[in-house]
Formats: sequence, structure tokens, C-alpha cells
Amino acid sequence: MTYSAATSATYSPNSLPRAFYGLLGVQFLSTLADSAFLIVAIARVVELADADWRIPLLKIAFTFFYVVLAPVVGPVSDALRKGRVMVMANALKAIAILFLLAGSDPLWVIAIAGWGAAVYAPAKYGLMTELLPSADLVRANGFFEGATVCAVILGTVLGGLLVSPWMPLLQWPHMAQWPSAAPTLLTAGMLVLLALNVLATVMSIGIGDSGARYDFHSLHPVALLQRFWRENLLLWRDRQGGMSMTVTTLLWGVGATLQLIVLRWSQESLGLSLDQSAYLQGVTAIGVVAGAIAASRTVSLARASRVLPLGIALGLMIPVLLLVESVALAAALLVLVGGLAGYFVVPMNALLQHRGYTLLTAGRSVAVQGFNENAGMLVMLAVYATAIAWDLPLKALILSFGVLVAAGMALVYGMFRLTSGAQQRV
Repeated sequence: MTYSAATSATYSPNSLPRAFYGLLGVQFLSTLADSAFLIVAIARVVELADADWRIPLLKIAFTFFYVVLAPVVGPVSDALRKGRVMVMANALKAIAILFLLAGSDPLWVIAIAGWGAAVYAPAKYGLMTELLPSADLVRANGFFEGATVCAVILGTVLGGLLVSPWMPLLQWPHMAQWPSAAPTLLTAGMLVLLALNVLATVMSIGIGDSGARYDFHSLHPVALLQRFWRENLLLWRDRQGGMSMTVTTLLWGVGATLQLIVLRWSQESLGLSLDQSAYLQGVTAIGVVAGAIAASRTVSLARASRVLPLGIALGLMIPVLLLVESVALAAALLVLVGGLAGYFVVPMNALLQHRGYTLLTAGRSVAVQGFNENAGMLVMLAVYATAIAWDLPLKALILSFGVLVAAGMALVYGMFRLTSGAQQRV
């Protein structure tokens, strides 16, 4: 693997390279559109009067290709310039919006968008690890994860705006009839999503080349699966890599499900509408950004494991939702939860990226990470969809997820302390 002189010339120890900020901008815009897309898709399911259990299936459909294509997207990302991969991925998400405008089933449409997002993921994270030395990964992750999570939350708020009662007023009278098979009042919101994805595609064209090149490996399906299996084992068996992978896999699975649970909880317990519930989630961005910035300034890569106890505290705070009865208290709690999550996730993600890049390559390590984290999401979302189909009480679900996070993090922390102590004795 080699690096071009142009890349090294733009970097200095006191600043991040210019290409990183271009990547950050594309990431923010693309994630903003993805999060808003979910809310619009939920509103479309409601508009079509589909069953409630189809709502968690939207996230399952979006996540499906992250898992299925994981053995392929890493090698493809390493074989091509990552900026070009990002262009293709964002263009695919724009095509998905066109299908939604044409009246296609939102489940199929969001699956197409998930296909684009799955291709995009190894390219964006792989490019970041190629552009930066390991010493700057936590700081860069502070920016990247802060911007990403902020885009997720603000995208949820944007989605609330796009499905709010006044949004159809921006439509011309004939716009609702564009998809002739299924008229909708969401056309104006869909056009906003289309514009965002087109802009992300155009911005991706300007993403620079890191200069990193990798040895060619066979793209035969059997060879890819065998190699991917070995790469999974290599990262899971690494002490720090396995620990951070366990943490991020658990958090991604629970976090994706909690997003839907909080939307439902705010409607059932606080009496908010879907768009108002989306606005409430937006305040979490304040805490997430603050926590991510604090982590990037106070936690080094060598000390990333010291934030593990915060994962236990994060789990214990989830059941507190059951005691909240006002919007103001709910907002304060979500800010606090966001702060803990931001401070906790940034060092864990940086550690996992560093170990993956050290043991594998940028694209392949992110593909392995994405496979495991999104497989965790699929499992948790499937459990949640089943719980809805069985009409399980919302309070029981919230309590169960809180216990799961706290117990899971406590187990990871205990095992990591145990293996650390064993290594020191040796």
C-alpha cells in the first residue's frame, strides 16, 4: 500500500487535511437525508394504512444490504477510488427517492436506499483512516461521529417537518396525483429528499483521492466469503478489537430500536404527533455533539477502554423514560443520554477503526464492522417487530432494553478487566 505525495503535503500535525472536511460535509448531508427518509417512509406506511409491525420492517429493509453485501463492499471499496464509490452510492439513494415518488412500496424503496448506504459505508470510513494517522483518529472521530449523530437527529427533525400538516401546502394541487397508483400528500417532502441526495452525489464528485492502493484479491464469491470469515475471526479474536466490536454492535442494535421506541413512547405517553416526536428527538443532538467534542479533547486512543463504565450508566438511564411525564423533562433526559452516548461511542469507534486498519485494510475492516453492527440491528429490530405483533406493553420493552444495555456493558467491562489483569500477571 502506498500514499501519494499530494496527500501528505496537505497534512500537518496541528490540523486535519482539507479532504477530511470535504468528506465530513458529504457524510453530514447524506446521513441527514437518510434519517429524514425514514420518517417520511413511516408517514407513507401510515398514509397507506399498513399494519404497525411494518414500521420496524422499514429499518430492517434499510439495514438488510449492510449485512448481505458485507463480504463484497469492502473489497470493492479498496479496489476503486473511494470518492467514486461514494458518488455511485449517493446516486443510488437518489434513484430510490424517484421510485418513492413513482408510488412504489416504501419497503422496497428504502431497501434500495439501504443498498446505496451499504456501499457507501466502507468508502467513507475507509477514506478517513487512510487520510489520517492513528494519533488523530479520536479527534477526527469526534468531528465525524458528532456530525454523523447530529445529522441523524437533525434528519429526524427534518423528517418531522417534511411530514408535518403544513408541508402539503407547499405542493401544487396536481402534485399529489404524480404517483397515479397511490396519491400522497408527501410529494413535496419527497422532492426535498431527492434534492438532498442529488446534492450529496454532486459533492462526492469533489472528494479527493487519498493515494492509498491495495493488492488485488479475487472477487470470486466463494473466495470473498472465505476471506470475509477469516477477517471477522481476526478482528473478533483481537482483545481490543473484539471488545470494541462487542460494544458498538450492542449499541447499534439497541440504538436503532430505541429510536423507534422513543417515537412511539412520545406519542403514547406525551400525546405528541409523529412530527412533534421527531422534533423532540432533535434535542438529543445537543448532548451528542457536546459529548463527542469532549471525548475528542479528553480521551486518547490509548485510554479509550476507560470509558466502558459509561455504557453501564447509559443502560441504566433508559428506564428513566418511564418516570417522565412532561416534554421539558423528556428533552432534558434525551440531552443527558445524548451526551453520555457521544462521549462513549467516539473512543470505542476510533479504537475499533484503528485495530481494524492495523489488522486488515481500511475498506475491509469497515465492512467487517458494518456487518456485525448491522447484524445486531437486524436482530434487535426483528425482536421489536415481533413484540409489536404480539402487542407487548411499551413499558416492558423500555425496561427490557435498559436492562439489556446495562447488563451487556457490565459483562463486556468485566471480561475486559479480567483479560487485562491476566495479561499483566503474565
